[in-house]
Amino acid sequence: MPVDDGLIGGIHVTRLARAEAGAPHDHEAFQASTLDALMRGSLRGDLTIGELLRHGDLGLGTLDLLDGELIVVDGEALIARVDGSVSPVDPATCTPFAVVCRFAADTEGPIADARGFDAVTAAVDALAPPRAACLAVRIDGRVAHARVRSVARQDQPNPTLAAAVAGQAVWELHDLEATVVGFRFPRDAAGLELPGWHLHLVSADRTAGGHVLDLSLDHGTIRVEHESELVVEVPAGVDVGHAGADAARDAALDDFER
Repeated sequence: MPVDDGLIGGIHVTRLARAEAGAPHDHEAFQASTLDALMRGSLRGDLTIGELLRHGDLGLGTLDLLDGELIVVDGEALIARVDGSVSPVDPATCTPFAVVCRFAADTEGPIADARGFDAVTAAVDALAPPRAACLAVRIDGRVAHARVRSVARQDQPNPTLAAAVAGQAVWELHDLEATVVGFRFPRDAAGLELPGWHLHLVSADRTAGGHVLDLSLDHGTIRVEHESELVVEVPAGVDVGHAGADAARDAALDDFER
């Protein structure tokens, strides 16, 4: 189905042009473009990080031509690059894809001895409000192990997401204090967003981070907020594709993101 006003898995989704985007509301996530558009080659952003931060203080995404993994925490935008470094993002830098929210936890709880991505996300799911289709999460704690990745800026002619991910850098992190942020979207939102859990991590000292491929936690605190609204700002001239079932696209998403 087209990405437009409607219900996708219990989330009210609104597509807006740039001039229509207003102030954020409670339980509302704001998204720049779509994953389907990114997969179709729309890797140049027209929304600046400064503009993005007006809509949220927690989130994730990437930068113009996929120049690393974006982490938004406490209203600060940070980028984890392929050399393993983390640095603040210039507010004038553009993003081709990001999602943020004004994070105010509905519930929180402890997590301990969670070994593996599935164990961590199951602990978050257990705290979720009943029937919540979309969740935003923040986890602060001691990371025993994380496997993270980043992608390099794509300057070649006709850059693609597939080429970026094929050349991704992957590395391991051990025994550090960190913050993990991210979102859970339903399967029906595939193409609009990544279905399931999408997490990014940054160390407490802001020196390491990336897109989370695997994660084990010794202990920490989970904070969860449900999102009932998703506002999608679509750049002029961008083909956003469609949301919903698409076996080939969904398989590619799993490959790219996990």
